Amino acid sequence: MFGLNDPQIWLAYVLCIAGTLLCVIYGAVNWNKGDEPVYPEDEKWVKDEKNIEEEL
Repeated sequence: MFGLNDPQIWLAYVLCIAGTLLCVIYGAVNWNKGDEPVYPEDEKWVKDEKNIEEEL
């Protein structure tokens, strides 16, 4: 049933399940890690962009 007599088919099933589990575990671990920290030059760039948009 399902072609499980062939080791290659069995390996494909096992690798699909293992890959799915690894992706779920990775997602759970990195769920709320957050973004990169905000640097002062980033804040300056945002202020400059807002000033330029207001002038237009």
